[in-house]
Amino acid sequence: MTRVVSFSRRYRFSASHRLHVDHLTDEQNRECFGKCNNPHGHGHNYILEVRVKGPVSDETGMVVNLVDLDAVVKQRVIDRFDLQNLNHDPLFATEVSSTENLCKEVWQLLQENEAPQRLGSARLERVRLEETENNFFEFAGKEN
Repeated sequence: MTRVVSFSRRYRFSASHRLHVDHLTDEQNRECFGKCNNPHGHGHNYILEVRVKGPVSDETGMVVNLVDLDAVVKQRVIDRFDLQNLNHDPLFATEVSSTENLCKEVWQLLQENEAPQRLGSARLERVRLEETENNFFEFAGKEN
């Protein structure tokens, strides 16, 4: 019988952004985004939780090799966004740098190219991104 287990790991990074939509007036942006529309931006200490799911290896007793998972998250997410202004990242050239959109982009970055192969038989199940103590966002790869 195959034992399938979910495993979650937390990571931290800091980034700034400004919530702003070019086709709205300055007043409309302020009404929509409030203080998050500050022209100088604002920052967050994000907590990213990555959950993978897969069979428990008979050899290692683990769902995923932690060294491999850490390397993928560091290379794909942390190195890209830590201490950066999200509005300057090409991913946000045509969409608002909201944490909802960041959460979906993190998912996509962890799904691209060789990342799934580096996770062995484990598959990305969900990403959760905490923006503040009260605000967090989750994405599981399906947009309904």
